Amino acid sequence: MRSIVLLIALLAGLVCGPAFAGTIPPATVTLGDEVFLASGWKQLHGRCVGVITNQTGVTSHLVNIVDAIRANGKICIKAIYSPEHGLRGDRPAGAYVGSYTDVRTGLPVYSLYGKQKHPSAAMLRGVDVLLFDIQDVGSRTYTFISTMAYAMEAAAQYQKEIWVLDRPNPIGGVAVEGPVLEPAFKSFIGLYPIAMRHGMTVGELARMFNDAFGIHANLHVIAMQGWERHMLWPATGLQWVQTSPNMPEWSTAVVYPCTGLIDSSGLNGGIGTTKPFKYAGGLDLDAYALAARMNALDLPGVYFRPAYWSPLFGGLTGRDFGGVEIVVFDANAFPAVRTAVALLAAAHRISPATLTLGAKDARAIDIDWGTDSVRTGIASGKSAAQIVDGWQPGLAKFLALRAKYLLY
Repeated sequence: MRSIVLLIALLAGLVCGPAFAGTIPPATVTLGDEVFLASGWKQLHGRCVGVITNQTGVTSHLVNIVDAIRANGKICIKAIYSPEHGLRGDRPAGAYVGSYTDVRTGLPVYSLYGKQKHPSAAMLRGVDVLLFDIQDVGSRTYTFISTMAYAMEAAAQYQKEIWVLDRPNPIGGVAVEGPVLEPAFKSFIGLYPIAMRHGMTVGELARMFNDAFGIHANLHVIAMQGWERHMLWPATGLQWVQTSPNMPEWSTAVVYPCTGLIDSSGLNGGIGTTKPFKYAGGLDLDAYALAARMNALDLPGVYFRPAYWSPLFGGLTGRDFGGVEIVVFDANAFPAVRTAVALLAAAHRISPATLTLGAKDARAIDIDWGTDSVRTGIASGKSAAQIVDGWQPGLAKFLALRAKYLLY
């Protein structure tokens, strides 16, 4: 372990130089990319790599994986591949990401979030091994894990190896919440029948995707050292790098499996404000009535403060919303997905016109959730508890499957 820490410190000095002098406290967790940089790269035996990464693919010293590879001097790197939001993480959600040549490194940067979401044969020319090093947030709908799956499929098709450099699940590896995706609602924000809040690392997901869902790539997972399932992000000692423009802090990831699911149903989650995903409300919703109804549920780890906001940017700039601020005081206990359903049910009872549950909105809502049980349940007046209870048989099957692929 000491040799790994010393090598990473050396790499930080080589890459950053005096202009970036400073000290970052040592982390509790040794990341998969640090294990690779310390010794794992020797297993390449001179083969060339292509790196699937973005701004989050950094060591505990915040050295980007591409820079660290180039500083190594003994690793052949041929290309970079970028997911949604682009290599630097500056593209808005859903925005087109193009391919180009990186001016810093001179390497081609191939977009995996444009016309082509699978690496093509041309993109993989000269590459023997794909490395995946991207920080996920722990929700099925975040597209980085779909990008990983598509890269694995391309690796299998073109007979390349793919190595996943494992990273923590920032919202922990214990709590798991449904629903499990139903095949009829498969999309890029949900490719496989996994739980909405899956409680897995990217390396564990890769193992499941590869085996249980039939990709059969030549997969290697470079495991972390020191990570334990109960750890939330602060326990890792790692510094957070925002994973997308609306994921500025690790605490945003805690509420994302909740409010990341409500916008297609008509509720606003605070996108365009200084607290993205930490609000839930509508244009004509009684904030105090919603807060009272939600707090009466006594959901663990969370309090709902009556709140008002007006987005500073985006398509809803200047519109006045009322609802609740989701104040999570115990992230270990907070049931994010259950809370999302409770918010929808409460809003529907207070002001049914706030939600958009009609036929024209049905497909978008069902794709987001991976099931039609939320939309139809809310519309028919079911309680959140009744809807969540309906997911339990599928969740039990997922948990049994999941256990086979856990690394920690």
